[in-house]
Amino acid sequence: MMRETSFPRAASPFLDFARLLRRYGFAIAPEQVSCFMQAVTLLGPRSIADIREAALATLAPPPDRRDEFEAHFQSHFYGNRSAVVEGDADEETRIKDDGGASQEEVEVISHQEGGELSSGAEQLSTRDFKRDDDNLAAFRRRLASALPARRSFRTVRTHSRGKLDLRRSLREIVSADGDVPSPLLRRRQTVPRKLLLLIDVSGSMKLHTADYLKLAHAAVQGADRAEIFTFGTRLTRITTALRIRDRDQALARAAAQVDDWDGGTRMGPTLLAFLSVPRFSAFARGAAIVILSDALERGDHAELETAMRRLSARAFRLSLATPLAGDPRFRPATAALRAILPDLDDLVDGSSLAGLTDFILSLARPAPAAATIWKRVS
Repeated sequence: MMRETSFPRAASPFLDFARLLRRYGFAIAPEQVSCFMQAVTLLGPRSIADIREAALATLAPPPDRRDEFEAHFQSHFYGNRSAVVEGDADEETRIKDDGGASQEEVEVISHQEGGELSSGAEQLSTRDFKRDDDNLAAFRRRLASALPARRSFRTVRTHSRGKLDLRRSLREIVSADGDVPSPLLRRRQTVPRKLLLLIDVSGSMKLHTADYLKLAHAAVQGADRAEIFTFGTRLTRITTALRIRDRDQALARAAAQVDDWDGGTRMGPTLLAFLSVPRFSAFARGAAIVILSDALERGDHAELETAMRRLSARAFRLSLATPLAGDPRFRPATAALRAILPDLDDLVDGSSLAGLTDFILSLARPAPAAATIWKRVS
């Protein structure tokens, strides 16, 4: 999206309206915002009705959310706060990006029973990480080759088991005065899939957060296309910070970026906020997604169910690693877990760093769906 400073002050309400819709989960691309501004310019506008028609035509709210769109329009342009549907400003999820894909210079926690601190209340704090003696070097070395792979549309030269490279073969025949040399072959290149880690930093997960961040740093160092986000009451992208080679510096930088350590849990709204940003949603397309969370969603889990269904549709493989599964008596018995279980490819133990590294390294190997496995266990 174009920077606000490049627009006159009169354009601010229109940009702010697009931002408002994105905060409430509407999928709006930067190109749509530009078209919205151009449509308003072409229409004059002569009345507020022109602005509404321009917004409907360019921002394209889905039919099932037209009433919600109209409520936000009334609230923003008319100041009618009573028209806003549920999901008030106190509950809207804030998104914090770490600055895009620019490269940086490359170079504990009190014990709580899992789930005791799960809540929807926001609590902002910071955290310091200190180096433990765990060794993730082997995981970092093996990760790139162990990730699931896909066939790219790009091709590379090969000496066997490929298709005839007709253009280069004809060129060789011409240069050899009509002699037929050995056929020249090409095959489609194989590239690793993206790895997307979504880390729960709420209070109920504070016993495991430090280990998860160390795992995330090793993943970014070992895979070229790894993306890391944290969520609690807010959503924060920390990939750029974790590209710093020194782990202490990387975790210190990440700790400074995340504002909602040890706070409440809004898993459904934060995942919907992730999907509402086109650039973030693109990270999930065809990726191996691993969510590190206890999935203890308080209250209505409808938003969580919707978010997991959309993530599952985009992902190559969607996995939930919960530390609660470390207990042999664990069963996906909560309403939220039962609702999202059909959308999960894996529901695994996330209580130990060793188990998590082994699981991530096995993502390329097929496995029964999570619902099938846990149906047998139950």
